[in-house]
Amino acid sequence: MKLSKLSDIAKAVNSFSPVDGEITKICTDTRALIPGCLFLALKGDKFDGHEYIAKALESGAVAVICERTAGFAEKEILVPDTRCALMKIAHWYRRLFNPVVIAVTGSAGKTTTKEMAALVFGSTFKTLYNEGNLNNEIGLPKTLFNLDDSYQAAVLEMGMNNFGEISRLSLAAAPHAGIITNIGTAHIEKLGSKENILKAKTEITDGMPPDAPLIVNGDDPLLSKLKPGDRPVITFGIEAPVLDFTAREIRQQGDSTLFTLTCAKGDFKAELPAAGNHNVCNALAAIAAGDFAGIQPEIAVKALSGYKPAGMRQKTNTIKGIIFIEDCYNANPESMLAALAVLNDMPARRRIAVLGDMLELGSYSEEAHLKLGEAAAEYNVDILFTYGERTLDTALQAEKSGVTAVRSFSDKNEMAKELLSLLSAGDAVLFKGSRGMALEDVIDILYKGLEEKG
Repeated sequence: MKLSKLSDIAKAVNSFSPVDGEITKICTDTRALIPGCLFLALKGDKFDGHEYIAKALESGAVAVICERTAGFAEKEILVPDTRCALMKIAHWYRRLFNPVVIAVTGSAGKTTTKEMAALVFGSTFKTLYNEGNLNNEIGLPKTLFNLDDSYQAAVLEMGMNNFGEISRLSLAAAPHAGIITNIGTAHIEKLGSKENILKAKTEITDGMPPDAPLIVNGDDPLLSKLKPGDRPVITFGIEAPVLDFTAREIRQQGDSTLFTLTCAKGDFKAELPAAGNHNVCNALAAIAAGDFAGIQPEIAVKALSGYKPAGMRQKTNTIKGIIFIEDCYNANPESMLAALAVLNDMPARRRIAVLGDMLELGSYSEEAHLKLGEAAAEYNVDILFTYGERTLDTALQAEKSGVTAVRSFSDKNEMAKELLSLLSAGDAVLFKGSRGMALEDVIDILYKGLEEKG
């Protein structure tokens, strides 16, 4: 964080600072507190930062932002809501700088698209982007506080659970362009319909100038019909007949996907170290954003050749001739289909899908899990293992649809043991489920077993 006066921060939150001085960091966790910082006491469902104010001051915080006094009036900046105050500070701090800011949201693929866009922008500019999943009303301000005068660009992922969240993030970040990867069923439990999800995602424009472009997936049924007033719309995709950025001659080569990028500036050969058409679409969104910022397509394509999947997002390993696709970060119906498509395209003797429950689907859950069973057959899954109560429907529907080998488990050790007994060279195995299912536990047990087998 750039050296900032406490008086300016207090003004940003419509309060008063009884302390003179300057800080270079705002801390919300005493475990990561550094002397000389400003401590902001957040409240959550299971914690209350106000209980740690004394500890923060003892550890060297020069002042605190809090909702109620803890008996340190000479060092307290009082506000009605500390979470709101964090966003107000981020709003103020962002406007001290002038990088090109790209905002990214969508029901699936937003983290991958953010990572790819950061690569594209990093080829030309010093670029800030959210680390990990810092994409909410706490994580995004923390990301913005890393801005300084040296940054020329920022790529900011924006997540949400309900209406209003992306609006607040966008207003704080003031993007020059926004990307929407797709409109799926993630968070449909709270929002009720895809149309409402579209409404929530398009809040990304709330902090954008009127002439700032919206970069959208032209293959998406809802986004393809989007008419955001006079705002420019840039489209990407691989299926729609008319797109600004598209891909032709897509083919799988090992863990990579080869394609030809086609846009107004010509055709460009590309190699993306990731599998699946959905990742090609993510790459096209990143290229389109780069083009908006003046990054030539050939430079963007070259940058994307260095892409590496983040975390547990479709990471591919080959062990003893067996291809493992680790995609355990999260799951919804759209990302499940994309993952099954990747498995289907793998050159393998047998295709094995290990699927965990998709969470937070509300009343749509049963239908979604039944459709997943049908999809397992459509995508030529040879063996299906399921974990969790909801995927019991998936298993039953898969058997009805023609998958001949189906097993359901409630114990991860038993699942790993069964996998270990049947896997052999030439197989391809997909692990995919919602974050709460933690299928990486099965992977860890399985890898250990393979190592012990020698």
